[in-house]
Order: sequence, then structure tokens, then C-alpha cells
Amino acid sequence: MKQYLSFKNIWVPAGFLAVLLIAWELIVRLTAVRPQVLPAPKLVASSGWEHRSALGAHALATLNVTLLGFAVSLACAWLIAIVIDFSPLMRRGLVPLLISSQTIPIVAIAPLMIIWFGFGLLPKILVVALVTFFPVTIGLVDGFARADREASALLRSMGAGRIKEFLFLRLPSALPLFFTSLRIGITYAVVGAIFAEYVGAKQGLGIYMSVQKNAFRTDLVLAAVTVAAAISIVLYLSTYLVERAVIPWHIKERTAANER
Repeated sequence: MKQYLSFKNIWVPAGFLAVLLIAWELIVRLTAVRPQVLPAPKLVASSGWEHRSALGAHALATLNVTLLGFAVSLACAWLIAIVIDFSPLMRRGLVPLLISSQTIPIVAIAPLMIIWFGFGLLPKILVVALVTFFPVTIGLVDGFARADREASALLRSMGAGRIKEFLFLRLPSALPLFFTSLRIGITYAVVGAIFAEYVGAKQGLGIYMSVQKNAFRTDLVLAAVTVAAAISIVLYLSTYLVERAVIPWHIKERTAANER
């Protein structure tokens, strides 16, 4: 994660963001556009700070849905990927179905979940799981398949069975790709949670944005969007901490490769 916290990787994007915000502020002031249409960044920040208690409560609700849904997604992804890796028949049967499942738009799934399971926590968790399990599953399946064949043959020649081969070779080889897909999935998880709340919820950033939109409080809608973006960034960066703890050897190899 250290490489993502370097001066170049933090201050250069921060500089671009600052220029964008300054340009946004100037455009709003010079054109005198109504706040209901496009509020200035200063107004968004002040309104967000003024309503920080409500935003914080709704953000915690969204974070709760995101983490629970993503936990379910990870459990399903690992189970499906392992089954596919152990069974060529399941690979031929499940992979096309997994790909086909991504052609169904989330805008069609979320309302059905609300109809079937009501307005509680369960439908929102299921929406997040459905949105995020595909990239994680495919990442694991591809990672298992990338195991070195010569190392596999060596393990087999030493009497290792399929389970030992999986644990000592295929699983470690899949972890780098797993963490790459994990970062994709965790960003989708926040979007899925907000959309599920937007369709039907009592609390969360999605329902908060819906209420403020109906009240023409564009400043609070953008404040909620900013909070959601911050949650996504924090969750994204946290995956590097987990990766460093789980596969430190891969981090060292990647760092050495970047320094060449």
C-alpha cells in the first residue's frame, strides 16, 4: 500500500481535484447558476458539515449493508470457484451461467428483491452480493487455472493428492488475482448498496439522496455522493492492507518489479 501513499500518487491527484473544485466554484459564481441546479463546492461542504449527524448515520447504514453484502458475496465466490476448479463438468456448466447472469441489469433485480423480501436488510444484502460476486469468482477461477503446470506435476510425482495440490499450489497462485478482483468488487459493493437503498430503504445514503433530491437540496445530494466516494476509496485502499498481511511475498515482488 505504501506505493499508493507516495507523494506522486496522492498529491498529484489531489492537485487535479483542487483545480477542478476551484474551476467549479468560479463557474458557479460567474454564471450565477441556481443552487438547486448546481451548488458551489463551498455550499456543498458547508451543507454537508451542517447535516453531518444525519449524513454520518446514513453512511453507517450504507457501510453496514456494503460489508454484509460483500461478505456474502465473498463466501459464495470462494465456494463457486473451488467447486469449478475441482470439477471440469461444473466449469463447463457454471461459467457460462455466471457470464449470462451479468447481462441482467441491476435496475431490474433490485425491485424484485424488494417485492420478494420486503424493505428489510436482506434484500439489500442480496443486491450487493449479486452485483459483486462475479468479478471475485472469475478472478479466483482464473487464478486457480494459472497454477504452474510443472510445479503441479512435481507435487503429483511426490505423492500429493488433489487437495494438497490445491492448498499448496493453486490457492497461493490465485491470491494475487483474487485481490485484484477484490478491489473491483468492493467498489461495486458501495454502488450496489446505494442503489438498493435508493429503490427501497428506511436508512442509508441511497434513501437520503432520494429524499434530498425530492426536496431540491442538490447540495445535500452532492454531499452524500462525496461521503459515498470517500467510503469507496477507504474500502479500496484497505484491500492493500489485507493483501500485505496475507501475501507479503507478492507485495515484495511487485515493489521490486516497479523499481526496475
